[in-house]
Amino acid sequence: MTKDICSKKMALVEKLGVHLESRENLAPVAARIMAYVILTGKRGTTFDEMVTVLQASKSTISTHLNHLQDLKKLEYFTKTGDRKKYFIINKDSVLHHINEMIKEWEEVATLHKEMKAYKEAINEHITDEEEKFDLTFHNDYLKFVRDASASIENLKENLIKNKFNL
Repeated sequence: MTKDICSKKMALVEKLGVHLESRENLAPVAARIMAYVILTGKRGTTFDEMVTVLQASKSTISTHLNHLQDLKKLEYFTKTGDRKKYFIINKDSVLHHINEMIKEWEEVATLHKEMKAYKEAINEHITDEEEKFDLTFHNDYLKFVRDASASIENLKENLIKNKFNL
């Protein structure tokens, strides 16, 4: 890999690491490990490579690597004749994240439906058009959730059917 690509990868590891740190509630090093593994792809990355590239001690990498495996966010494979473990993203953790997104969207959509129904009921009793609730936002938001949910369900199905590797 060229020096330019390596520096771009490490800048992205840092940026993605910060995102994962907050989204997944991970320690900074664990988040950087996840980011590095994601950006390394299906070839996987070894423990020694992470120690070198992430510039952390062996014990620190080991502790966070074990934690990420316990959380089922990472898994490893081995190669014939090679004693090293090659770490990759656990596809099931991605599916779990997608399912959590869908669940959250469904909960919010249910709230919007209830708010919209309430506002519609109130609007029936208001004679002054200026005072009636505008339901456009709820309608637009519910359409967004339907469309986004359909799109993420398609992504989920393609992931399940192994249409792409992470």
